[in-house]
Parts: sequence; structure tokens; C-alpha cells
Amino acid sequence: MKFIFSLLALFVLAGTAVVAPQSNAFASTAFANKGKVLDTMDASIYTYIQVGSDKGPVWIATTTTKVARGDTVSYPDDGVVMHNFTSKSLNRKFDKIIFVDKMSVIKK
Repeated sequence: MKFIFSLLALFVLAGTAVVAPQSNAFASTAFANKGKVLDTMDASIYTYIQVGSDKGPVWIATTTTKVARGDTVSYPDDGVVMHNFTSKSLNRKFDKIIFVDKMSVIKK
């Protein structure tokens, strides 16, 4: 009987350790790169975001995220860089785009 209660207690404690994932747009983490959103567009399951940087405008893509022109965003520098990438859903070619798995809007 003690074994059953111990096992039940273990399952209850393990269940409380699950953390719900946060949305990309509102994560509070600041990443290595940041800049002001110059342009944004949604297509399929991605949001394409043109970010102003010290080296000029950079296009990034992430899972669909609510972001607007003028917002300041930060994103990691470990994304996947694609050259001459064509988005079929946008019918547009990007000379260079960085696919990131997360990004955050820096709240004012």
C-alpha cells in the first residue's frame, strides 16, 4: 500500500514540473542580436521580419509571431543562414535570410 502511495506521489510531483512553453514574441530573454523591425509579413507557418542592424538590414524568419513595424526585437546568432532562398508562399526570393527558432520583442 505504501508503494502505491509513493508511486502516486511521484507522478503528482513529476506532473507539477512540466512548464508551459512561452510564445516567441513575448519571451523575456534578450539575445545577442537586436534591432528595429523595418518590415514584417506572415506566410504559412512563418513570420518574415526585416530587422535594422549595424551591418544593414537583415531578414529573419521564425514561427508565426505577432510583431509590428517599429518594434525592437532580439534574436540569437545561432540561426540557420540561407542564401538565395525562395519563399513559395510569398513568391519572393531573399538574397540572405536567417531562420531562428526563437526571438523576442523588447518591451518599452
